Amino acid sequence: MSRRATRRPTSLRTLAGAVLTVALIVPVATACGPDSDTSAAASVSATANATPSGTASAPPATTAPLAPAATATTAAPATTAAPATTIRPTSATPTAKPKSPARSYPLADGSTAEVQPVGNQNWTARIVSRGSVLATLETKDTDAGLDANDMFVVLSLDGTVHSWMGGAHQGPGTFKLAGGWTAKVTKVGELHYRAQILGLDNAVNGTLDADQHDTGAVANGVYIVLTAGGRISAHM
Repeated sequence: MSRRATRRPTSLRTLAGAVLTVALIVPVATACGPDSDTSAAASVSATANATPSGTASAPPATTAPLAPAATATTAAPATTAAPATTIRPTSATPTAKPKSPARSYPLADGSTAEVQPVGNQNWTARIVSRGSVLATLETKDTDAGLDANDMFVVLSLDGTVHSWMGGAHQGPGTFKLAGGWTAKVTKVGELHYRAQILGLDNAVNGTLDADQHDTGAVANGVYIVLTAGGRISAHM
């Protein structure tokens, strides 16, 4: 074989190698083009979804729901409930305080004195006989006295009653009384008499004034009545 013939095959092998090299470069350039990412993603997805034949696919893992994160809450300040107020109904008309029961005192002539309080530490006494009221006495910050047909009655400021019969003196004049007292009775006017009560030394210890109505007094346990007609009587 001549030298020329021998070299030709070498040139052919070189040319073939160059063509093979170009063929390899073209796919690589295509793979690096703009569509290479999409193709690669599709290839990866297809590979991931491919299930080998005869192999059971595992069910997708169940993801437990996440518990809600605890939210910090600022507690409202505790409030103290106001105490309940009980409202009670009131009566439109005030209830009057009941009066004390009447006191009864037997009197010297057989009648009865019924005594009731009238307020401000004062008292009233009704002289009652056989169901009829014969007379009424009332204290007005002083003792009260009455001559009821020669029965003398004194109603004291403490609500007690004392009575006796007779023993009267007709004024004007000066008269000895029970308990060592002396009464000096003077006429002031029509149905108006005044009596000064004198002690052992003739000093004036008190005065009774009967102007249009009888009056009475208590002097150291001695009960005295002076009438508007000038009659005076005392009893222990």
